[in-house]
Amino acid sequence: MKLLRISDLRAADIEAIWSLVGGGDASLRGTIAWSFEGNGIRTRTTFIQAFRDLGLAFTELPNLLKTDERACDLAGYLDPFYDAYVVREANHARLAEFAAASRRPVVNAMSSQGHPCEVLTDAFYLHTRVAPLERARVCLWGPTTNVLRSWHELAGVLGFPLRHACDRRFHETLDKVTFTEAAILPADVVITDGWPQGADDPRWSLTEEHLARMGSPMLLPTPPFSIGRELAFDPLRYRGFAGYAQKQLLLPVHKAILRHVLSR
Repeated sequence: MKLLRISDLRAADIEAIWSLVGGGDASLRGTIAWSFEGNGIRTRTTFIQAFRDLGLAFTELPNLLKTDERACDLAGYLDPFYDAYVVREANHARLAEFAAASRRPVVNAMSSQGHPCEVLTDAFYLHTRVAPLERARVCLWGPTTNVLRSWHELAGVLGFPLRHACDRRFHETLDKVTFTEAAILPADVVITDGWPQGADDPRWSLTEEHLARMGSPMLLPTPPFSIGRELAFDPLRYRGFAGYAQKQLLLPVHKAILRHVLSR
């Protein structure tokens, strides 16, 4: 099974992953090839801890996909040594090429096109701790990023409505996603992400006034967040901030993802 984008999954796959969250640390057998571009402090921390908790051996292969070697050759040589790959690689096309060539599960730990593991974690939190997604009023705020794109895909797979408030140039026609430029409607949760390069626009810095007009919803800023860019204020002073502890769910969800892909 490949998990490059949430759109690679069926609703049944997502339900199966979520059903495994908190299911204990019974050991798995296997060796993971692990390649991680950039910092990714939380994702790196929780995947390494997940490998350890599940008894999985893991070998770091720095810059796995930065070589000029063909993806089919990399997969052909490496597949006999590994049971799965967990890769953070900005070049999504290169990651997809490798996944297509490999006979092993490949998990995208973040690429330019998506951040499926992060969004599966945040969506699980909302679905189980706030309101079922089919009833939750979820608002994405700001220009489209890899994280927000994964939210679009999740809404399409699970069939729940989603609102995305952003500049008109980022509007798309997507099933289940309603884009808006100015309307501020009631929300249960507002999700932001760091702005992509060149997207700086102070008109779209989320303010406490915006949140008040939406009914003071929960604020779930995707870290690392930047005060003065996507957020105009320090979220620590906002009563509805989801808090640091919310990201502790990355560990059990990452373990559930590994259990699911290795069982296929």
